[in-house]
Formats: sequence, C-alpha cells, structure tokens
Amino acid sequence: MTRRRVALVTGASRGIGRSIAKQLVADGFDLTVSARKLDTLANVRDELSVDGSRIVAVSADMAVEGDVDVLAEAHLKNFDRLDLLVLCAGVGSAGELTNYPIHRFDKQITVNVRSPFLLIQSLLPILRATAASEPERGTRIVALASITGMVAESDLAAYGASKAALISLCESIIIAEAQNGVTATAISPGYVDTEMSGWVHDRVAADVMIRATDIAILVSAMARMSRYAAVPNIAVTRPGEQLWRA
Repeated sequence: MTRRRVALVTGASRGIGRSIAKQLVADGFDLTVSARKLDTLANVRDELSVDGSRIVAVSADMAVEGDVDVLAEAHLKNFDRLDLLVLCAGVGSAGELTNYPIHRFDKQITVNVRSPFLLIQSLLPILRATAASEPERGTRIVALASITGMVAESDLAAYGASKAALISLCESIIIAEAQNGVTATAISPGYVDTEMSGWVHDRVAADVMIRATDIAILVSAMARMSRYAAVPNIAVTRPGEQLWRA
C-alpha cells in the first residue's frame, strides 16, 4: 500500500500559506500546519480535513524560538515522515534606510531567516530518513522568499536583506544535503494579492498582482520532481514593460 506523503506548512492560516496547504491536500498530502493564532488555524484545519486527510494544527509564533521547537516536536510526535517542508511564515515592513527602526530589522531577520534555519535544523533528521525511503524523489524544502531578495525595491532594504539570506540558505542546503536526498527551493515572487501586500494598493492594484494560487501550483510542482533536479530559486515577476520588479 502506498503511504500518504506528509508536509509541514508554516504561515498556513492565510494568504500564500493557506493556498499552498489547500493545494497539497488536493495532491494527497497529510499536513502539519502552523500559524500564530490557533482559532484562525483551527478554521483552516477544519476546512482541509476532508477526503481522509489528516491535518495537525500547531499554534507557533516564528518570532519565538521556543515555539519553533514546539512546532518541530509536534510534527515528530504526530508523523513518522516529512516529504516536504514549506516555510511561508514571514513579516515585512517598509521604511527609509536612514531612519529604519532596528527592532523591525531584527524581527524580520528572526522570523524570515533565523526561525527557518532553526526549524530546518530540527527537522533535517526526519527529512533525511524520509528521503532514504524515497530514493527516486527524495525530500524538499520550499521557502517563500521575495523578488526583493534578488533586485532592490525602494524602502524595502531590511525585508529584501532577510529574503536574500533565505535564498542563500536554500542554495547552501542543496550543497550540504543533496547527497542525503534533501534539496531546497526558494520561491521569490513580486507582489502577491494577499493581505500582506495591501500597503501598496495605492500604486499596484490587487487585480494585477500575482495570485496566491500561482505560488501554490509551483510548490505542488516542486513536490513532484525527482531528487536529481535541484532548483535553487524561482523568480516570479508581474508581467509588463519592466521585468524583475516587485
């Protein structure tokens, strides 16, 4: 009997993370899903618990190191494999470089880079073990970065720096872990039509932004690829007269 594949998705209560979780359930995955607010996350769990899918919801704030540990432990308690780790939780704020509050910079580094690093460290053993049982497909980490981590965007120096580090982390994972069957991919989109992008609606209309479902489709495709295809980074830009823009 074919065993169901298992994924862990952070930031799963809304936006891109929620779309990815829905797509993975449609693809036949069981899930651990996490977000800060358990009530919102419980709604996602109830929505996704269909057709025999097993959904474990874990309240975890990626700004708190102890919560990262709780999330990893909860997954290991409930599942004996991890085929796909999807890192969607993230924060960002805009501001001029000259007077940007350093506490905001620190939080973005913590949530967007440090916590993913810690979670990957905790889950690498199960990722390796699952890859060993899936010699053709292996296992994969997918991290939601940003095109601002590749090309600078006005007033997003801190956010872009954190996402550039996340892209670099994915590249390093490929170098370090490919022999163990574990690869990583950063997905680096421009503005996606979610609540997080609402602050730019005065200059970028929601109806011309990338759809969250577009990103979910990419994650689904990554999960189908063999271990022999490493994809370090996927840039997704809005179409128009200028490429490489948020």
